[in-house]
Order: sequence, then C-alpha cells, then structure tokens
Amino acid sequence: MTDIIVSQATNKDIQSITQLLEILFTQEADFEPQPEKQAQAIADIVSHPEKGHFLLLRHQQKVIGAVSLLYIPSTAMGGQSALLEDMIISPDFRGKGYGRQLLNAAVEFAQQQGCLRLTLLTDKSNMIAQKMYKQLGFEYSAMLPMRLVF
Repeated sequence: MTDIIVSQATNKDIQSITQLLEILFTQEADFEPQPEKQAQAIADIVSHPEKGHFLLLRHQQKVIGAVSLLYIPSTAMGGQSALLEDMIISPDFRGKGYGRQLLNAAVEFAQQQGCLRLTLLTDKSNMIAQKMYKQLGFEYSAMLPMRLVF
C-alpha cells in the first residue's frame, strides 16, 4: 500500500469523482447516476471547504476511491458534526483494505476539522460495508432516516 495516498480533492478531480459516483449510484437503491448534477455538487463542495471536503484515494496518481464529508452544526453535540457520504472504491481495487484505509483517513480528517460526531448512511443490503463500519466503531442509531426530495 505504499503507492496509495489519500489527498483532498481539487477542481481537477471533479471528473474522476463523477465517474466513481456513477458506479456508486448504480449500486445504491435510492440513487441514479446523473453525471451533470453530481459534477455540479462536487464542484460546489470542492470550492467551498466550509461546506465539506472530498478525500480521494490515489494509486499511482489515479483516483481509485472517494468519500465526502459534509459539515453541519449539531445542537445535540454542541458543535460541528459531519455527514460521511459517497464512499466508493473502484471495483478493481476492492477487497484489499483500501476502503478501510480511506474511511480511517476520513474519520481522522473529520476529527481534525473539529467534528464531534460522524454520521453515515448505507444501503440496508450492503452487509460488507456495514461490517466494515461496525469494525471501525460505528454503531447503529435509533434514529430512522427519512427524506423529502424536491
């Protein structure tokens, strides 16, 4: 794993992230790939670090993984928290510990940003991801996610 690095995304990475999200959104039941919309949102996050960050996993400079951290104030925690989204490792690189490496980097980065809590959502059927999240200390919440799409 010495040729693997984690870095913050820049505007130059928008296309690579969009391509990874196309893979992710074909796997998640609640979403569908819409590359133009995804690229617009990625650009917004990358251009406004107060909103969040994308962290990328690179293998020989090629982006092979991504995760986003979106910042929100938490009244319950009395400070900033983060929502972890868009966790994806390129299919050719799965099963090698890279997802765990990227997730650990995201947790550390969120702590460095002063976040007091990190929340994530995952597909009910994605037992592999759930197992990894639990192994890294995430717990199921009594809160049930709901949404309203406009």
